Amino acid sequence: MGLFDPVAGFGVTFRTMFRKTFTEEYPNKPKVTAPRFHGRHQLNRWPDGLEKCVGCELCAWACPADAIYVEGAQNTEEERFSPGERYGRVYQINYLRCILCGLCIEACPTRALTMTNEFELADDSRTDLIYDKDDLLAPLLPGMEQPPHPRRLGDDEQVYFLGLPAMGTPDERAGSIAGFEPRPVNQGYENRRKHKDLGGKPKPQDQVSSVQANESNGRLR
Repeated sequence: MGLFDPVAGFGVTFRTMFRKTFTEEYPNKPKVTAPRFHGRHQLNRWPDGLEKCVGCELCAWACPADAIYVEGAQNTEEERFSPGERYGRVYQINYLRCILCGLCIEACPTRALTMTNEFELADDSRTDLIYDKDDLLAPLLPGMEQPPHPRRLGDDEQVYFLGLPAMGTPDERAGSIAGFEPRPVNQGYENRRKHKDLGGKPKPQDQVSSVQANESNGRLR
C-alpha cells in the first residue's frame, strides 16, 4: 500500500462534498417517464369498443413469473365481446409476481396487451395488487360502445385482424407520445380506488373461480 493510497480513496468523497445537491421532489413534483417505459398493463379495444383480447392465453404461457391468469370463453351472436370466436372472460395480473419484463406484450398476437407509463402500483392490500379485467381494460373513447354488442366495423373478424376497417380509425397500437404530459401524482391509484368503490369488479362467481384456480396452481402464494 502506497503512502497516498488512503487519501486517494477519499478522492470521490471530497469531490462530491462540494457539488450542488440534486433532490428529486417526488411525489410533490410528478416524475416524467420515458415514452416506452414498462409500466402497468392495459387491455386495448377496437375502434368500436370490442375487446382485442381473444383469450388465447399466450401471454400467460410467456410470463416467466407466472403472474398472468386467463380464462377464455366463446362469443355468441347475442353476447359478443371481441370480433373473433373467443374472448378473455377472466383476466388477472398478479403484480406481486410481475417483473414488468414485457414478454407478454411480445407474445400477444392481436396487440391486445400493451404497457402504459403508470408506475405507481403500491397498495396496502395484497389482494388489491391482483388486477382484474375491469382494472386493466382501456376506457371507452368517444364513438366506442360498451360490449357486448355486434361487430360494427365489418361482417367478420378478418376485417378487424387483417386490415383497417374502412369506417374505422387507424389502429394506434402503442399510442402516440406526441404531447405526452405526466399525470398528477397518485392519479392511477386514486382512479383505481374510485373504480373499485363504484363496483367495477367482475361477477362474484367469476372472481372466485379464477382465484381458486390460481391457488390450485400455486399462483397466489
